[in-house]
Amino acid sequence: MVIDAGVMIGVLDAADAHHETARSALAGAVERGDQVLLPASALAECLVGPARSGDDAVELVRTFLTRFPIAVVPLDAAVAEAAARLRASHGARLRLPDALVVATAQLVDADVLVTTDRQWPGRSALGLRAELVLL
Repeated sequence: MVIDAGVMIGVLDAADAHHETARSALAGAVERGDQVLLPASALAECLVGPARSGDDAVELVRTFLTRFPIAVVPLDAAVAEAAARLRASHGARLRLPDALVVATAQLVDADVLVTTDRQWPGRSALGLRAELVLL
């Protein structure tokens, strides 16, 4: 299972509109024994708010990732190229941060991609084998 930044932010922020559904999705993944992957680009998005609060808040996110566990998938040249192709194909409907998440899901051959973003094109338009789950 690959998750986007919105899912992770929802889990971390009890005031977020997606908090309960995001927590439920991750809890279900743990119960099933699914591997949960977070693209490094999405991690950067997730850390913006905590970084504003300081190093202790960033460390809490790091601790959460290791305890859950959520594996961070590095951004490499293959992901960058696949994301660029997706972005070129879908224009404004798929922002670059989102294209990086989709490209990661494609390249790791994910079974499921979970997002909170309602602007994404559909699964077949994105060339995903993964089930696209919208929270």
